[in-house]
Amino acid sequence: MPRPAPADAGPTLLIACALGIERFALRGGRERSGTRPPVVTLRTGMGPQAAERALERALREGAATARSPVVASGFCAGLAPGMRPGDVVVAETTRDHRSGAPDIVCRDNGPLLQALRQRGLTVHTGLLRGSDHIVHGAERAALHASGAVAVDMESAATLRAAHRTGIRPVAAVRVVVDAPEHELVRIGTVRGGISAFRVLRCVLPVFFEWHRSLLLPRR
Repeated sequence: MPRPAPADAGPTLLIACALGIERFALRGGRERSGTRPPVVTLRTGMGPQAAERALERALREGAATARSPVVASGFCAGLAPGMRPGDVVVAETTRDHRSGAPDIVCRDNGPLLQALRQRGLTVHTGLLRGSDHIVHGAERAALHASGAVAVDMESAATLRAAHRTGIRPVAAVRVVVDAPEHELVRIGTVRGGISAFRVLRCVLPVFFEWHRSLLLPRR
């Protein structure tokens, strides 16, 4: 379990991801960053239930404060034709796989989008859908037809759990590891995975820029 941040260090940035390889990529990005806020990189485990439990426990045990921004990050499946491994998805809204759960709106995405695009990355924005299983084929097409640009298993649950503890800045930034023309079952999986891993390693400084932008006075 992450250690609590010092009380005088300002709001901790809490980054949640499901897998060890995602956490490894995100932590590796620190070496290329400049000034950074106190940050906790939380590995939640796979699936919406694991993500929800892990985030609630981390907040309850003091890994972050009531003002801490929360980012859900890691890999995702792209839904739109033409998406490729290594593309980045920044959610405007996340929607849980369970019917009736409220959508979570990510309201402070401008600095994230600007910083990612300045790094030459291909960025998509829109609805990020949650799922409790890996999505393939016809189900992927149906989710895209419903308005989603990407799907993953943890982001919606993570941000919903973050919102239950109070109003705070939230974001979901995912890197596409497979897409309609590059599904995981295909032979290009390894190459696509390497592309996605490299991009995920470079997004941590972008999260720091976003964190700093949240501290600026609102005009």
